[in-house]
Amino acid sequence: MEKYVMALDQGTTSSRCILFDKRGNIVSMAQKEYTQIYPNPGWVEHNPREIWSSQLAVTTEAMANIGASCDDIASIGITNQRETTILWNRKTGEPVYNAIVWQCRRTASMIEELIKDGKSELIRNKTGLVPDPYFSATKIAWILDNVPNARKMAEDGELAFGTVDTWLIWNLTKGKVHITDYTNASRTMLFNIFNLEWDEELLELFNIPKSILPEVAPSSHIFGYTESSVLGGSIPIAGVAGDQQAALFGQCCFEKGTVKNTYGTGCFLLMNTGNEPILSQNGLLTTIAASENGEVKYALEGSVFVGGAAVQWLRDGLMMVKNAAETKELSENVENSNGMYIVPAFAGMGAPYWNPYARGTVVGITRGCTKDHFVRATLESIAYQTMDVIKAMEEDAGVLIAELKVDGGACANDFLVQFQANILGDTVYRPKCIETTALGAAYLAGLSVGYYENKDEIVGNWQLDKEFNSNISAKTREKMVKGWKKAVKCALIWAEEE
Repeated sequence: MEKYVMALDQGTTSSRCILFDKRGNIVSMAQKEYTQIYPNPGWVEHNPREIWSSQLAVTTEAMANIGASCDDIASIGITNQRETTILWNRKTGEPVYNAIVWQCRRTASMIEELIKDGKSELIRNKTGLVPDPYFSATKIAWILDNVPNARKMAEDGELAFGTVDTWLIWNLTKGKVHITDYTNASRTMLFNIFNLEWDEELLELFNIPKSILPEVAPSSHIFGYTESSVLGGSIPIAGVAGDQQAALFGQCCFEKGTVKNTYGTGCFLLMNTGNEPILSQNGLLTTIAASENGEVKYALEGSVFVGGAAVQWLRDGLMMVKNAAETKELSENVENSNGMYIVPAFAGMGAPYWNPYARGTVVGITRGCTKDHFVRATLESIAYQTMDVIKAMEEDAGVLIAELKVDGGACANDFLVQFQANILGDTVYRPKCIETTALGAAYLAGLSVGYYENKDEIVGNWQLDKEFNSNISAKTREKMVKGWKKAVKCALIWAEEE
């Protein structure tokens, strides 16, 4: 049997395991959704035990599907929802609190205080990030301050912090390895992306003991080996990257200036900026890109908090569709959104606005609006938000982006991708394998064990599924964008104090 690379893709709403062959083809896949916990408005949590149990279940299922044993797996790559924060007891392995999810806004007031105290530039100049509840630092601080005995345990060296990759590695190695990679560390708001170290000044600012932090390593690296009692054998865990950096790698965006957008729960647009970090003047983030051979590369990133989650809202919250696939047909039933715009700021707005208090807004409704218009406006909102980020990125990098590679579940929707091309006036390329987040993790893991000789071998795997080009006039585009800008203003005004 040919050896495979295994990707553990731990996402915001589900855990997946995908086995890839050397050509980057999917040979087996298993997926399991898990519980979303909303204790208060704007709060989002996961049960860390359920994250682990769901990931373990799909891993054994994916192997069983094709009768694969541990001997058939060359290495494991992990990609994960970033910023999500878990603290657990080093001795027992038990979490002290639920995982606080990247979408959670509970620490907005802490961020406000930091901004008022003039700490924005300090944070930005060390981490490349803007102060926001999105990142891990204030989530860690919240747990230490609000969970009984947590701070004392942390100060006594009894607690471990990790993003989801670290939590999975801890469990796969039965507590032998406490480690993360550069990409995940760069999303904590505690890691200096220039000297590649946990930053003492930031740890002091957030009052976080250094003893709880994991070791940090490059993304393509042997992090440890699975304990035989977990999967039945010892497999090298040889690649780790946060989901968006993994997708950039999976899309083979290895050259400076190459761009991808992942349409998942949120939308995440990344541009490879090479060996030089660019500090954004337009509300984007500077982050570390996944790379191999000990290289450190950087990326500009724009995060849209609600992308595919808006389609889930149509399905689960409003009961307008039975499944995501229906949205394409309903959107194509009408010529346009009938002047209606939806700004899905359910958890505030990300780049380039960074307003945690903005809320979802529907504007332009008339008596003629139907369910089809509502669905279409929701899909269009995903493309408009992506456009906002691309325009900010062009300004920061000083280049015009003429083409965009897309991936993630929602990009299977031809209507959405065509509308994206229309509203950008650019060419959009969709690869045959849209599971590029998992694929990127697999490539990183394959490179570090010699399964792949080099990146050239990987580039040969990339195959085009479909190319999308704009089919509307510049005048029409301008009018539609103008309406979107007005709608965003309404969402931001809602956040203002009376």
